[in-house]
Amino acid sequence: MDTPSCTLSESCVVPVIKSPKDYQAYRISSQDTNRLAIVFDPTIANMSLTYCVEIFDVGGKTPPNRHQIAVEMFFVLKGEGRATCDGKSMLIRAGDSILVPPTGVHVIENVGPSRLYALCIMVPNEDFAELIRSGIPAELDEEDLAVLGRQDGLPASLVSCP
Repeated sequence: MDTPSCTLSESCVVPVIKSPKDYQAYRISSQDTNRLAIVFDPTIANMSLTYCVEIFDVGGKTPPNRHQIAVEMFFVLKGEGRATCDGKSMLIRAGDSILVPPTGVHVIENVGPSRLYALCIMVPNEDFAELIRSGIPAELDEEDLAVLGRQDGLPASLVSCP
């Protein structure tokens, strides 16, 4: 495969690359049972979106919430949960995707025996990144970093490099 190159007459865009150790995690309030680790936000992406990883403790859930104009999407990385939107609930697990349209009152909750991890993307941002950053800083622990680095379920021979 050829590597693209840019000439002076073309625009060259350098991608922003982050790893889990670069993510900033927060709890929106001290009562929350979920943490949000920001991956990209309007400041980093230079566009109106928020991309984060939402981590739910066992039994954890979001408070019921809605967005006036934003679409919110989730992709479950690990765990088991329940997604409820406007009173309709579905069980979710790793590999499932959820799309919540604007104005849908929704809740994501962990109903499994271990943490629930989900990618979360909101477009446009609708002040979501600002709400997260106004919360309480939280740490990502070894379990979080293993899941986000895709090392939690891999055989040791595939995790370590020779």
